[in-house]
Amino acid sequence: MRKTAWLVTAAIAAMATPAYAQEDTQTASGAPEQEAAGDNDRTEGGMAQGDIIVTATRRAEALADVPLAISAVTAETLENTGANDIRQLNQVAPSLLVSSTGTEANGSARIRGVGTVGDNPGLESSVAVFIDGVYRSRSGIGLNELGEIERVEVLRGPQGTLFGRNASAGLIHIISKRPQFTFGANGELTYGNYDFMRASGSVTGPLTEQLAARLDGVYVRRDGFYNDINNKTDVNNRNRFFVRGQLLFEPNDALSIRLIGDYTKRDERCCGAVYVNRDITPAIGNLNDPANPLLVGGVPNPNGNNIINVIRDLGQSPAAFQNAFRRNIYVTPGRSYAGETDDKGVSLEANWEFGTATLTSITAYRDYQSDQGSDTDYSTVDILYRGANGGASRRFETFTQELRLQGTTFGERFDWLIGGFFSNEDLTVTDNLRFGAQYGRFATCRVVSGSGLAALYSPGSPGCLAARPALFGAASPAIFAGFDRLDSVNDRGSTIDRYFQNSRNYAVFTHNIFHITDNIDLTLGARYTKERKRFRATFGNDNTACPAQQAALLPFLSNPALAATAGGLIGLTCQGNSTAELNGVSINDRRSEDEFTGTGILSAKPHDDVLLYASYSRGYKSGGFNLDRSALKAPILPFASLGGAQALVGNLQFDPEINDAYEFGVKYSTGPFSVNFALFRQQFRNFQLNTFNGTVFLVQTINGCSTNLGGADRDQSTFPTAPNFAANAAATGACAADDVTYGVVSQGVELETSVRPMRDINVNFGLTYADTRYRNNLVGSRKGVPLDQALRMLPGDSLSNAPQLVATSSFAWTPDIGGTGLSGLFYVDARVTDAYNTGSDLFPQKEQEGYAIVNGRVGLRGPDERWAVELWAQNLFNVDYAQVAFNSPFQAGANTGAFADPQFPGGRQIFSAFLAEPRTYGITLRGRF
Repeated sequence: MRKTAWLVTAAIAAMATPAYAQEDTQTASGAPEQEAAGDNDRTEGGMAQGDIIVTATRRAEALADVPLAISAVTAETLENTGANDIRQLNQVAPSLLVSSTGTEANGSARIRGVGTVGDNPGLESSVAVFIDGVYRSRSGIGLNELGEIERVEVLRGPQGTLFGRNASAGLIHIISKRPQFTFGANGELTYGNYDFMRASGSVTGPLTEQLAARLDGVYVRRDGFYNDINNKTDVNNRNRFFVRGQLLFEPNDALSIRLIGDYTKRDERCCGAVYVNRDITPAIGNLNDPANPLLVGGVPNPNGNNIINVIRDLGQSPAAFQNAFRRNIYVTPGRSYAGETDDKGVSLEANWEFGTATLTSITAYRDYQSDQGSDTDYSTVDILYRGANGGASRRFETFTQELRLQGTTFGERFDWLIGGFFSNEDLTVTDNLRFGAQYGRFATCRVVSGSGLAALYSPGSPGCLAARPALFGAASPAIFAGFDRLDSVNDRGSTIDRYFQNSRNYAVFTHNIFHITDNIDLTLGARYTKERKRFRATFGNDNTACPAQQAALLPFLSNPALAATAGGLIGLTCQGNSTAELNGVSINDRRSEDEFTGTGILSAKPHDDVLLYASYSRGYKSGGFNLDRSALKAPILPFASLGGAQALVGNLQFDPEINDAYEFGVKYSTGPFSVNFALFRQQFRNFQLNTFNGTVFLVQTINGCSTNLGGADRDQSTFPTAPNFAANAAATGACAADDVTYGVVSQGVELETSVRPMRDINVNFGLTYADTRYRNNLVGSRKGVPLDQALRMLPGDSLSNAPQLVATSSFAWTPDIGGTGLSGLFYVDARVTDAYNTGSDLFPQKEQEGYAIVNGRVGLRGPDERWAVELWAQNLFNVDYAQVAFNSPFQAGANTGAFADPQFPGGRQIFSAFLAEPRTYGITLRGRF
């Protein structure tokens, strides 16, 4: 049930500190600092001293004067809300949602309901992350510790003209504190529940009159939120170290050079998941309820699910389906989520002013590597796993170079900027996804219990069969041999699959502001981008049972009475194209694309305190390759019969994502009060969607058809010999390529207000209404091909993790305590979220009800804030909710039922979920001098 009225009431009641505007904020990229002064004191350039200065347009401008929808989150706000990485920005930026799932190597950020979901490293993020002007390859890299931060700028809508790399939905720019030419140091110690310990510190000062340095360091450890019952350990823990060193060289007023080097080390166990039950999704009914299994050896229970019987009989504790928010997980004994991450890099930024122009160069090299193991089925039963220690890893090596030349001319009537960008990225992914020691028995029992053989179900017998009557006529020996063959799949699969991708990106851009009058500006920007990607993959696989099963059972697919059983046995043996046919096989491909993007903004200031603007912008995110062998083909037929793996390599490609965005905004700022309002509409073509359907990962580019498909994009029929594919997919749900149009629309309004009624009180409120949904009449590519059956719930519905209504608010009070020089701190913030679906396939079992998260902090500060003692809590009221729910791998209730809807007995998928963090609390000691 949606709780919109309650959510809005709670949000308003929880008022906020200015998450968006604080005084005396230092700028990045060599921009001059603005010193706090009177609220309305204007400099010669029209900028108020004390305004927050941002560099979203690569120029130092007051936030209130930038004709863009942008949030600037300051260091003070980040400190108060307890933000150590970009996830905590959710509390202070209502249009932003950051979440993490199966690995923190590739978390997901969404702006206005749009982002890139899943853990497939082949997909770049629709919301780009930059740190100190340097592009980070995937948004999950922002989940690391960040050290001392000056501010974070969140730009909403496509960013296709500036910022090095294109971003189709938005951008997060993290700006760290710079070295200072006066000595300073600070330290912080924190202790909290879950044995949380965090120590951080920084020191800065001059080395010479022209050279300053800064060193930041952070160490964090914490127990995990999940309790692994079988392995007697905790999961989702923290154990990380971060260090960043900087040198700032300023030989004169015209030249500034900043060198930054950083290193992050993480040695953690991530990420556990629980089974979805009525604790998480009340509407799930009996679907995951172990008290209502599908009975075997008797009359089937219409409310039951045969998969519950199977995993229970193979060792899964029924407790796994109860009390999900106790956070008990049941990992296969001996399996582990242990992983290591190394992230390091260096950047050099130079700013040289000559005359009325400035030349900026940002050169950077990044090396990111993450190695992660997993119990991939998230159950006690040993179905599927990845080994760590070099077996399952991803590595990004990225070199980027950005050059900008900008200045003013025509008596400062024309602000011009031209630039170029180059990046070269080598992506290496290794995978060793293997079937577990119980996979064969699990798979045969799944077939037997969910078919006409249910009366013969016997988990302890060969082939899970109590007897072998001649049910298949003369084919019975061959069919039953297929059941036995499944046991030979145990501990088989990928030995090592390696994917290599080299991406080169060239771009030239310009961004110009014409001051038509003293109060009217026209901004025109354009960018040309050329992208080239080379792809290569090599496979190692020891699953010899797959080709044997195909050879033995393919002849029976033409027999209607035997096709379902034979096809199901082949599919389970060759699941995800795990086949020895691929052993030693290499494939390669390449793609090139070029795109024009740009922006046009007309802005006016009818009054010094009011800004009006209207804009159009076009965003772009490159196409690429699905780094998952399962995308090559359905596993029923051998590779050889389709021309080999190289003949199928084109199936891995997906198209570039394009966003045409329109926006109208009003900004009002005077004295202690400001309000920003934006009305937006965004239209996405080739929206890149990554979905796990319980068996394989699908990557489809979602578009719409101008032709009415008559509901064919909602096809629910099932092909008996190829589970999960529509029987008439080739004939329905398609349209001509010239009828294809955009498939996703995001439209709505955003409101941000802040007020300072007294010197020591700050209040802020933000509200976003975003109707972000798929259109009707969807197709799966720009060519108009049918949507995959797994995505049949999409047409006309909202995107995943895209609540319509979000409100953020906070309140900060820092009163002086008598004449002692001491001051207090009282801070509270809240994020209130409407209901939304957490699964990219939008299955109703993945729905998350609305909720409110409140953070709080109280403290005592010394004179000039030289020291502080603070008590804090995040998720103060211990609200339980799920970040993402997903199809439990391979755990569908019958061999042909991975996508059967809940009302279909005996063919039900069960679900798992990655939970959000529970309440945390602790004490922090700060000191500085």
